[in-house]
Amino acid sequence: MSQSPLPAANPEAPAAQSGPADEAGLVASGRRVFEIEGQALAAVGARIGADFARACALVMAGRGRVVATGMGKSGHIARKIAATLASTGTPAFFVHPGEAGHGDLGMITDADVVLALSYSGESDEILMLLPALRRQGNTVIAMTGRPQSSLAREADVHLDVSVPAEACPLHLAPTSSTTATLALGDALAVALLEARGFTADDFARSHPAGALGRRLLLHIDDVMHGGDALPRVGAGASVAEALVEMSRKRLGMTAVVDDDGLLLGIFTDGDLRRALDQGLDVRQARIAEVMTRNPRTVRAGRMATEAAHLMEQHRINGLIVVDADGRAVGALNIHDLLRARVV
Repeated sequence: MSQSPLPAANPEAPAAQSGPADEAGLVASGRRVFEIEGQALAAVGARIGADFARACALVMAGRGRVVATGMGKSGHIARKIAATLASTGTPAFFVHPGEAGHGDLGMITDADVVLALSYSGESDEILMLLPALRRQGNTVIAMTGRPQSSLAREADVHLDVSVPAEACPLHLAPTSSTTATLALGDALAVALLEARGFTADDFARSHPAGALGRRLLLHIDDVMHGGDALPRVGAGASVAEALVEMSRKRLGMTAVVDDDGLLLGIFTDGDLRRALDQGLDVRQARIAEVMTRNPRTVRAGRMATEAAHLMEQHRINGLIVVDADGRAVGALNIHDLLRARVV
Protein backbone atom coordinates (compact mmCIF):
# COMPACT_ATOMS: atom_id res chain seq x y z
CA MET A 1 0.00 0.00 0.00
CA SER A 2 1.43 3.38 -1.00
CA GLN A 3 1.76 6.05 1.64
CA SER A 4 0.70 9.66 1.27
CA PRO A 5 3.63 12.07 1.31
CA LEU A 6 4.22 13.85 4.60
CA PRO A 7 2.96 17.45 4.62
CA ALA A 8 5.64 20.05 4.10
CA ALA A 9 6.78 21.96 7.14
CA ASN A 10 5.16 25.32 7.62
CA PRO A 11 7.96 27.90 7.49
CA GLU A 12 5.84 30.36 9.45
CA ALA A 13 5.15 27.95 12.34
CA PRO A 14 6.97 28.87 15.55
CA ALA A 15 9.88 26.66 16.45
CA ALA A 16 9.42 24.34 19.42
CA GLN A 17 10.64 25.90 22.61
CA SER A 18 13.50 24.32 24.49
CA GLY A 19 15.65 25.08 27.46
CA PRO A 20 14.73 26.81 30.71
CA ALA A 21 11.64 28.62 29.38
CA ASP A 22 10.09 25.38 28.12
CA GLU A 23 10.94 23.59 31.35
CA ALA A 24 9.31 26.35 33.39
CA GLY A 25 6.18 26.12 31.28
CA LEU A 26 5.94 22.37 31.76
CA VAL A 27 6.39 22.68 35.50
CA ALA A 28 3.75 25.40 35.68
CA SER A 29 1.34 23.25 33.67
CA GLY A 30 1.87 20.27 35.94
CA ARG A 31 1.34 22.32 39.08
CA ARG A 32 -1.78 23.87 37.63
CA VAL A 33 -3.31 20.42 37.21
CA PHE A 34 -2.71 19.67 40.89
CA GLU A 35 -4.27 22.98 41.91
CA ILE A 36 -7.37 22.45 39.78
CA GLU A 37 -7.83 18.84 40.83
CA GLY A 38 -7.24 19.77 44.46
CA GLN A 39 -10.07 22.28 44.20
CA ALA A 40 -12.26 19.61 42.63
CA LEU A 41 -11.56 17.18 45.48
CA ALA A 42 -12.36 19.87 48.05
CA ALA A 43 -15.65 20.67 46.32
CA VAL A 44 -16.82 17.06 46.18
CA GLY A 45 -15.60 16.33 49.70
CA ALA A 46 -17.61 19.24 51.08
CA ARG A 47 -20.79 17.69 49.65
CA ILE A 48 -20.45 14.39 51.50
CA GLY A 49 -23.48 14.20 53.73
CA ALA A 50 -26.80 12.43 54.15
CA ASP A 51 -26.86 10.96 50.63
CA PHE A 52 -23.40 9.46 51.18
CA ALA A 53 -24.51 7.94 54.48
CA ARG A 54 -27.62 6.54 52.80
CA ALA A 55 -25.54 4.99 50.04
CA CYS A 56 -23.37 3.29 52.65
CA ALA A 57 -26.46 2.03 54.48
CA LEU A 58 -27.91 0.56 51.28
CA VAL A 59 -24.67 -1.31 50.57
CA MET A 60 -24.50 -2.57 54.15
CA ALA A 61 -28.10 -3.76 53.96
CA GLY A 62 -27.58 -5.49 50.62
CA ARG A 63 -27.63 -9.28 50.54
CA GLY A 64 -25.42 -9.50 47.48
CA ARG A 65 -22.48 -7.66 45.99
CA VAL A 66 -21.80 -4.22 44.64
CA VAL A 67 -21.79 -4.20 40.84
CA ALA A 68 -19.91 -1.17 39.50
CA THR A 69 -20.48 -0.07 35.92
CA GLY A 70 -19.53 2.82 33.67
CA MET A 71 -18.55 3.66 30.09
CA GLY A 72 -15.23 5.04 28.88
CA LYS A 73 -13.14 6.77 31.51
CA SER A 74 -15.96 6.33 34.01
CA GLY A 75 -15.69 2.61 33.34
CA HIS A 76 -12.00 2.61 34.26
CA ILE A 77 -12.84 4.42 37.49
CA ALA A 78 -15.74 2.05 38.21
CA ARG A 79 -13.41 -0.93 37.76
CA LYS A 80 -10.93 0.53 40.26
CA ILE A 81 -13.68 1.31 42.78
CA ALA A 82 -14.95 -2.27 42.51
CA ALA A 83 -11.44 -3.58 43.15
CA THR A 84 -11.01 -1.32 46.18
CA LEU A 85 -14.38 -2.34 47.62
CA ALA A 86 -13.63 -6.04 47.11
CA SER A 87 -10.27 -5.80 48.86
CA THR A 88 -11.68 -3.94 51.86
CA GLY A 89 -14.55 -6.21 52.87
CA THR A 90 -17.32 -5.28 50.43
CA PRO A 91 -17.70 -7.97 47.73
CA ALA A 92 -17.80 -6.17 44.38
CA PHE A 93 -17.04 -6.57 40.69
CA PHE A 94 -17.20 -4.58 37.47
CA VAL A 95 -19.62 -5.14 34.61
CA HIS A 96 -19.23 -3.32 31.31
CA PRO A 97 -22.61 -1.71 30.53
CA GLY A 98 -22.32 -2.45 26.82
CA GLU A 99 -21.70 -6.14 27.48
CA ALA A 100 -24.43 -6.17 30.12
CA GLY A 101 -26.94 -5.28 27.41
CA HIS A 102 -25.82 -8.33 25.45
CA GLY A 103 -25.99 -11.04 28.08
CA ASP A 104 -23.77 -10.01 30.99
CA LEU A 105 -26.81 -8.63 32.78
CA GLY A 106 -27.22 -12.23 33.92
CA MET A 107 -24.20 -11.70 36.18
CA ILE A 108 -26.26 -9.28 38.30
CA THR A 109 -28.63 -10.90 40.79
CA ASP A 110 -31.62 -9.29 42.45
CA ALA A 111 -29.62 -9.10 45.70
CA ASP A 112 -26.91 -6.87 44.23
CA VAL A 113 -26.49 -3.12 44.59
CA VAL A 114 -25.56 -1.39 41.33
CA LEU A 115 -23.10 1.51 41.45
CA ALA A 116 -23.48 3.37 38.15
CA LEU A 117 -20.93 6.01 37.08
CA SER A 118 -21.56 8.58 34.36
CA TYR A 119 -20.40 12.16 34.68
CA SER A 120 -23.03 13.37 32.21
CA GLY A 121 -25.64 11.09 33.70
CA GLU A 122 -26.84 10.41 30.16
CA SER A 123 -24.73 7.43 29.02
CA ASP A 124 -27.06 5.46 26.75
CA GLU A 125 -25.52 2.10 27.66
CA ILE A 126 -26.29 2.64 31.34
CA LEU A 127 -29.72 4.17 30.88
CA MET A 128 -30.74 1.17 28.76
CA LEU A 129 -30.02 -1.10 31.72
CA LEU A 130 -32.18 0.76 34.22
CA PRO A 131 -35.57 -0.75 33.24
CA ALA A 132 -34.18 -4.28 33.54
CA LEU A 133 -32.54 -3.49 36.86
CA ARG A 134 -35.77 -1.96 38.14
CA ARG A 135 -37.77 -5.06 37.12
CA GLN A 136 -35.23 -7.21 38.92
CA GLY A 137 -35.47 -5.08 42.07
CA ASN A 138 -31.89 -3.84 42.21
CA THR A 139 -30.91 -0.81 44.27
CA VAL A 140 -29.07 1.75 42.12
CA ILE A 141 -26.54 4.23 43.45
CA ALA A 142 -25.45 6.80 40.86
CA MET A 143 -22.36 8.99 40.73
CA THR A 144 -22.80 11.81 38.22
CA GLY A 145 -21.79 15.42 37.73
CA ARG A 146 -25.35 16.49 36.91
CA PRO A 147 -27.94 16.12 39.69
CA GLN A 148 -30.75 16.75 37.18
CA SER A 149 -29.58 14.09 34.72
CA SER A 150 -31.64 11.05 33.78
CA LEU A 151 -29.42 8.66 35.73
CA ALA A 152 -29.44 10.87 38.84
CA ARG A 153 -33.23 11.09 38.80
CA GLU A 154 -33.72 7.34 38.33
CA ALA A 155 -31.26 6.25 41.01
CA ASP A 156 -32.21 5.39 44.58
CA VAL A 157 -29.32 7.56 45.78
CA HIS A 158 -27.36 10.14 43.81
CA LEU A 159 -23.83 11.18 44.76
CA ASP A 160 -22.85 14.48 43.17
CA VAL A 161 -19.30 14.47 41.75
CA SER A 162 -19.57 17.71 39.79
CA VAL A 163 -16.33 19.70 39.73
CA PRO A 164 -15.64 23.42 39.14
CA ALA A 165 -13.42 22.69 36.12
CA GLU A 166 -11.55 19.95 34.34
CA ALA A 167 -7.77 20.22 34.49
CA CYS A 168 -7.66 19.73 30.73
CA PRO A 169 -7.25 23.24 29.22
CA LEU A 170 -9.54 22.20 26.35
CA HIS A 171 -12.23 21.20 28.89
CA LEU A 172 -12.59 17.94 27.00
CA ALA A 173 -10.57 15.16 28.64
CA PRO A 174 -12.02 13.88 31.93
CA THR A 175 -9.39 14.80 34.51
CA SER A 176 -10.69 16.55 37.62
CA SER A 177 -13.99 14.73 37.33
CA THR A 178 -12.44 11.25 37.21
CA THR A 179 -10.08 12.09 40.08
CA ALA A 180 -12.98 13.30 42.21
CA THR A 181 -15.09 10.24 41.35
CA LEU A 182 -12.25 7.91 42.26
CA ALA A 183 -11.78 9.72 45.57
CA LEU A 184 -15.48 9.45 46.34
CA GLY A 185 -15.28 5.73 45.61
CA ASP A 186 -12.36 5.47 48.02
CA ALA A 187 -14.40 7.37 50.62
CA LEU A 188 -17.25 4.91 50.16
CA ALA A 189 -14.92 1.92 50.53
CA VAL A 190 -13.22 3.29 53.65
CA ALA A 191 -16.49 4.27 55.31
CA LEU A 192 -17.81 0.75 54.72
CA LEU A 193 -14.53 -0.76 55.92
CA GLU A 194 -14.80 1.10 59.21
CA ALA A 195 -18.49 0.35 59.58
CA ARG A 196 -17.83 -3.38 59.14
CA GLY A 197 -14.91 -3.40 61.56
CA PHE A 198 -12.62 -4.66 58.81
CA THR A 199 -9.13 -5.35 60.19
CA ALA A 200 -5.60 -5.68 58.84
CA ASP A 201 -5.92 -9.47 59.20
CA ASP A 202 -9.10 -9.39 57.10
CA PHE A 203 -7.23 -7.38 54.47
CA ALA A 204 -4.36 -9.87 54.47
CA ARG A 205 -6.71 -12.80 53.97
CA SER A 206 -7.88 -11.27 50.69
CA HIS A 207 -4.26 -10.57 49.65
CA PRO A 208 -2.46 -13.86 50.41
CA ALA A 209 -0.12 -13.54 47.43
CA GLY A 210 0.89 -9.96 48.13
CA ALA A 211 3.72 -8.71 50.31
CA LEU A 212 1.29 -7.36 52.90
CA GLY A 213 -0.59 -10.66 53.01
CA ARG A 214 2.59 -12.60 53.59
CA ARG A 215 3.67 -10.23 56.35
CA LEU A 216 0.32 -10.35 58.13
CA LEU A 217 -0.54 -14.03 57.66
CA LEU A 218 2.77 -15.89 57.89
CA HIS A 219 3.56 -17.30 61.32
CA ILE A 220 6.93 -18.34 62.68
CA ASP A 221 5.74 -21.95 62.73
CA ASP A 222 5.31 -21.74 58.94
CA VAL A 223 8.99 -20.98 58.30
CA MET A 224 10.94 -22.39 61.26
CA HIS A 225 12.95 -25.61 61.27
CA GLY A 226 11.33 -27.87 63.85
CA GLY A 227 11.42 -31.51 64.88
CA ASP A 228 14.46 -33.37 63.57
CA ALA A 229 15.45 -30.29 61.54
CA LEU A 230 16.09 -28.29 64.73
CA PRO A 231 19.83 -28.18 65.53
CA ARG A 232 20.32 -28.95 69.22
CA VAL A 233 22.84 -30.56 71.54
CA GLY A 234 22.96 -31.27 75.25
CA ALA A 235 24.92 -29.15 77.68
CA GLY A 236 27.49 -31.92 78.06
CA ALA A 237 28.31 -32.06 74.35
CA SER A 238 31.73 -31.08 73.07
CA VAL A 239 32.23 -28.15 70.74
CA ALA A 240 33.21 -30.68 68.07
CA GLU A 241 29.85 -32.45 68.47
CA ALA A 242 28.07 -29.11 68.26
CA LEU A 243 29.90 -28.31 65.03
CA VAL A 244 28.80 -31.62 63.53
CA GLU A 245 25.19 -30.82 64.44
CA MET A 246 25.50 -27.32 62.96
CA SER A 247 26.94 -28.73 59.73
CA ARG A 248 24.15 -31.29 59.41
CA LYS A 249 21.33 -28.81 59.99
CA ARG A 250 22.96 -25.95 58.00
CA LEU A 251 21.56 -23.06 60.02
CA GLY A 252 24.84 -21.66 61.33
CA MET A 253 23.80 -22.27 64.93
CA THR A 254 22.61 -24.85 67.40
CA ALA A 255 20.43 -24.70 70.48
CA VAL A 256 21.90 -26.02 73.72
CA VAL A 257 19.23 -27.74 75.84
CA ASP A 258 18.91 -29.72 79.06
CA ASP A 259 17.43 -33.20 79.35
CA ASP A 260 13.88 -31.77 79.29
CA GLY A 261 14.51 -29.71 76.17
CA LEU A 262 14.64 -26.39 78.04
CA LEU A 263 16.82 -23.88 76.24
CA LEU A 264 20.08 -23.15 78.04
CA GLY A 265 21.92 -21.25 75.36
CA ILE A 266 22.89 -20.96 71.72
CA PHE A 267 26.14 -21.52 69.84
CA THR A 268 26.63 -19.81 66.49
CA ASP A 269 29.25 -19.40 63.80
CA GLY A 270 30.11 -16.08 65.42
CA ASP A 271 30.67 -17.76 68.79
CA LEU A 272 32.99 -20.27 67.10
CA ARG A 273 35.09 -17.54 65.50
CA ARG A 274 35.45 -15.72 68.78
CA ALA A 275 36.38 -18.94 70.60
CA LEU A 276 39.00 -19.85 67.98
CA ASP A 277 40.53 -16.38 68.32
CA GLN A 278 41.05 -17.22 71.99
CA GLY A 279 42.83 -20.50 71.16
CA LEU A 280 39.94 -22.87 71.87
CA ASP A 281 40.58 -26.63 71.44
CA VAL A 282 37.32 -27.76 69.86
CA ARG A 283 38.09 -31.42 70.68
CA GLN A 284 38.36 -30.85 74.42
CA ALA A 285 36.12 -27.86 75.17
CA ARG A 286 32.53 -28.40 76.23
CA ILE A 287 29.76 -26.42 74.54
CA ALA A 288 28.50 -25.12 77.91
CA GLU A 289 31.80 -23.24 78.31
CA VAL A 290 31.46 -21.19 75.11
CA MET A 291 27.74 -20.96 74.37
CA THR A 292 25.82 -17.69 74.66
CA ARG A 293 23.52 -17.93 77.64
CA ASN A 294 20.07 -16.30 77.74
CA PRO A 295 19.98 -15.76 73.97
CA ARG A 296 17.35 -13.80 72.10
CA THR A 297 14.39 -16.03 71.37
CA VAL A 298 10.96 -15.78 69.81
CA ARG A 299 7.79 -17.56 70.89
CA ALA A 300 6.16 -20.17 68.71
CA GLY A 301 2.86 -19.05 67.19
CA ARG A 302 3.93 -15.44 66.73
CA MET A 303 4.01 -13.63 63.40
CA ALA A 304 7.08 -14.10 61.23
CA THR A 305 7.43 -10.32 61.08
CA GLU A 306 8.18 -10.34 64.82
CA ALA A 307 11.21 -12.54 64.18
CA ALA A 308 12.33 -10.21 61.40
CA HIS A 309 11.98 -7.22 63.74
CA LEU A 310 14.04 -8.91 66.47
CA MET A 311 16.81 -9.79 64.04
CA GLU A 312 16.95 -6.26 62.72
CA GLN A 313 16.74 -4.65 66.14
CA HIS A 314 19.50 -6.76 67.70
CA ARG A 315 21.56 -7.25 64.52
CA ILE A 316 21.49 -11.03 64.65
CA ASN A 317 20.96 -13.56 61.87
CA GLY A 318 19.14 -16.36 63.67
CA LEU A 319 16.71 -17.13 66.47
CA ILE A 320 15.70 -20.13 68.51
CA VAL A 321 11.93 -20.61 68.76
CA VAL A 322 10.64 -21.61 72.19
CA ASP A 323 7.27 -22.68 73.55
CA ALA A 324 5.47 -21.20 76.54
CA ASP A 325 7.63 -23.29 78.91
CA GLY A 326 10.93 -22.23 77.37
CA ARG A 327 11.59 -25.45 75.47
CA ALA A 328 13.37 -25.16 72.14
CA VAL A 329 10.91 -26.17 69.41
CA GLY A 330 12.41 -24.59 66.31
CA ALA A 331 15.02 -22.35 64.75
CA LEU A 332 15.11 -19.94 61.85
CA ASN A 333 17.53 -17.53 60.27
CA ILE A 334 17.35 -14.48 58.07
CA HIS A 335 17.55 -16.62 54.92
CA ASP A 336 14.32 -18.39 55.90
CA LEU A 337 12.58 -15.02 56.15
CA LEU A 338 14.03 -13.90 52.84
CA ARG A 339 12.82 -17.06 51.11
CA ALA A 340 9.35 -16.51 52.60
CA ARG A 341 9.56 -12.89 51.35
CA VAL A 342 8.81 -11.53 54.81
CA VAL A 343 11.76 -9.15 54.51
